[in-house]
Amino acid sequence: MSLEIRLLGRDDAPVLDHVAAGVFDHPVDPVRTREFLDDARHHLAVAVEDGCVVGMASAVHYVHPDKAPQLFVNEVAVAPTHQSRGIARQLFALMLAHGRALGCTEAWVGTEETNTHARRLYAGADGMPEPFVMYTFRFGQHD
Repeated sequence: MSLEIRLLGRDDAPVLDHVAAGVFDHPVDPVRTREFLDDARHHLAVAVEDGCVVGMASAVHYVHPDKAPQLFVNEVAVAPTHQSRGIARQLFALMLAHGRALGCTEAWVGTEETNTHARRLYAGADGMPEPFVMYTFRFGQHD
């Protein structure tokens, strides 16, 4: 079985037609997929094996009036059937490299304190943990 790790572009929505269970939190929505891929500041790296997406890393790069571009890595996930094969590490490394290529001077990602797998992944990529407090605001119905 051949594993391909790559970034998706605007015309790659069909790649998400076949996704293994556990890669995304919810079923992939074609309308949201199109919106995501059409936005040049949104980035999605995928791991594809035999035509099926078995892992992903999503990010957005943003600018601010007083800072160089930065990369916020929203999520890294691998199907349970494909974990412990280094796929998350490859996806995360590709996303960080992509951020550097975009001119980002910093990347950041958050995870739960109890998520030891994610913390190991990020520390292994030379991440420096910095405790912070996050507030979540919910607006109406969510899927």
